Amino acid sequence: MTYKSIEVVPCNSNWPQLFEAEAYLIKQKLGDNFLEIHHVGSTSVPGLCAKPIIDIILVVINSAESIDPLESIDFKFKGEMNIPFRSYFSKKTETPIHLHVYEPESPEIELNLLFRNFLRSNSKACAEYASLKLVLAEEQKKYKNAPPMFSHYTLGKNAFIQKILQQARFDKLRLMHCTHYTEWEAAKVYRQKYFFDKVPMADPYTWTFNHAEHTHFVLYKGTQIIGYAHLQHWPNQRAAMSIIAIDEAFRNQKYGSYLLGLCERWLKLHGVKSLHVQSSPQAYNLYCQHGYTEMPFNDPDNYESDAQDIDVGKIL
Repeated sequence: MTYKSIEVVPCNSNWPQLFEAEAYLIKQKLGDNFLEIHHVGSTSVPGLCAKPIIDIILVVINSAESIDPLESIDFKFKGEMNIPFRSYFSKKTETPIHLHVYEPESPEIELNLLFRNFLRSNSKACAEYASLKLVLAEEQKKYKNAPPMFSHYTLGKNAFIQKILQQARFDKLRLMHCTHYTEWEAAKVYRQKYFFDKVPMADPYTWTFNHAEHTHFVLYKGTQIIGYAHLQHWPNQRAAMSIIAIDEAFRNQKYGSYLLGLCERWLKLHGVKSLHVQSSPQAYNLYCQHGYTEMPFNDPDNYESDAQDIDVGKIL
């Protein structure tokens, strides 16, 4: 298996019209569930070269209720991919459509609009982005091995995108699956510094980074990673919070509560009925404040725990 080649083509003046035609169909189909629709990505920036794909952000009242109507107009639902709380669709047309569906509170809406608008109004940044995309597309040809979820081309744009978001003063909190190598490096640091250094020992569980029964999240504030969470999926619709940590500089500002709440919401969305934790005595009050009660942990893997830990859980 090899990477699919990346095609970057000159700007096509028809791209905005393709968006408008698709937006009309979507709005008519969704009715009262529809809130907003936006053309985003490189095809939304006049003069910018791009992969010939129309990216659309759709904002709806209820994401789950949008799936059947969108599939009825030939959009294929593909889950959330790497962005929690996103419903992602694709549509095969002469110029493919990628549709990103969010509910109104999602920070991804503002992020994409800020990035698009910055490029639209800054010709220097737009030219720099165009040059980077062409270089990455050429470099992509060198990658022959089986791919990860995201290509060298996609991951290679990350630093530029982060720089533009900083300049645009994006500062929202975002929960993201660990995907980019910078996110995996942050996960390693958080795990070692805030958990395994206390033992002390080297982290023996980095194998969970590539295991289907484990989910690794980072919490961003703007473009800075300020938190990390590791969830383990158990049978019978149960899950465990293996590690949750906030950077020391951001503690006592309710970010820990926010991250915990996002993890609970994501698990519930994916059918998990209960979340279990072996809480340290220091964190016990925090969990109690969030509705956790003492509950048997019942780890199916029987990993050894700290004798001081307190078994708590919550019905989601």
